Amino acid sequence: MKRRDNLTAYLFLSPWLLGLFLITIGPMIASLYLAFTDYNLIQAPEWIGFENFTRMLSDERLHNSLRVTFTYVFVSVPLQLAIALLLAVVLDRGVRGMAFYRSVFYLPSLLGSSVAIAILWRQVFGTEGLLNQVLALIGVEGKGWISDPSTALGTLVVLNVWTFGSPMVIFLAGLRQIPSMYYEAAAVDGASALRRFFSITLPLLTPIIFFNLVLQIIHAFQSFTQAFVVSGGSGGPSDSTMFFTLYLYDRGFGNFDMGYASAMAWFLLVVIAIFTGVNFLVSKYWVFYEN
Repeated sequence: MKRRDNLTAYLFLSPWLLGLFLITIGPMIASLYLAFTDYNLIQAPEWIGFENFTRMLSDERLHNSLRVTFTYVFVSVPLQLAIALLLAVVLDRGVRGMAFYRSVFYLPSLLGSSVAIAILWRQVFGTEGLLNQVLALIGVEGKGWISDPSTALGTLVVLNVWTFGSPMVIFLAGLRQIPSMYYEAAAVDGASALRRFFSITLPLLTPIIFFNLVLQIIHAFQSFTQAFVVSGGSGGPSDSTMFFTLYLYDRGFGNFDMGYASAMAWFLLVVIAIFTGVNFLVSKYWVFYEN
């Protein structure tokens, strides 16, 4: 009977197991092998050892893509989390129609990575876009924000910040778990609202902040659709929006250098793992748990 129960369990698990091995683990092993080969999608892979990885040391476009990606991550993620926390605190104060506002604020997180929103972003920040039309009403002459290398990346940062809905909902759930007796005791002692926020809310919310920080950093490193659509797949102007993932796509599917692209993918995995590991290592100094 125990054996039959186990077989029944594996039967129900079989679709997930097939997906795990055929769609996830299998391609990962294949890409790891291709990372050590010269492969152009036409001829058979040729083993070249660590040549793809050493080649990264002299690839200036790769270095630029890393600078662009790091700038995007370090600027957009803190701004996104700050706005998400601010709105979560406001909604937690019992705003009338909170369910409606929560749904409206969450909507950009569902749409922000879509092609449609990226196309809309091109229209908003284009030379004749909505932003310049608004600026013209107050007598300010706009420019092509997306076509200017000094502002093109900033438009993508704004797009990522705009998708604050997901971390906001998580912050809101965390705020609802903080016992009200702490605020009542602090109010009796004469603590101001700002003091209660920094002495009660922030320390008790640090596990949620840490959770959101790790997730959003990983998500930001993997950003691709926005830069691809806004720049037309070129990473322009002047490679100012050339994310690492976009350059990886260009090498693999634009130049058919799949071996080098696979090596880049594993390098990105290592970078994300390092950032995640550092976050966990440093978390013991600023993340506080009730126990």
